[in-house]
Amino acid sequence: MKTEHWTKEPDKKDYPAALNYLSLLMNPREAERIVKALKAKSRIDHFAAKDLLRASGLSHLGADDHEVEKDLDKVKSGERLSPVLLVRGAPLLVADGYHRICASYHLSEDEIIPCRIVERSSGKLGT
Repeated sequence: MKTEHWTKEPDKKDYPAALNYLSLLMNPREAERIVKALKAKSRIDHFAAKDLLRASGLSHLGADDHEVEKDLDKVKSGERLSPVLLVRGAPLLVADGYHRICASYHLSEDEIIPCRIVERSSGKLGT
């Protein structure tokens, strides 16, 4: 299995997915502001799969989950996955990429995952 299985930039389709999800959790205007900040950010940060799951309070999905299985198959075939989109806070919000995090966790809980992360409170770029 390929060890480097990430693209350098998030996929353009990830941003509308993030907006849809965040609009369920907050005012749609705030969600739009956050997604705009995610798009504007150029820096990619890196965190272990286990830490992203712990900070988000989410548990990992099984390898037999349909979307996780699709992502694992992509990695096995040499296809690269898109970095995840995150909103810093307590808990961490996985705006897009939960299944990619879970797939990576199944490869190794210590798998380092590239992400774009911004602050929820101000929409400023994460540090």
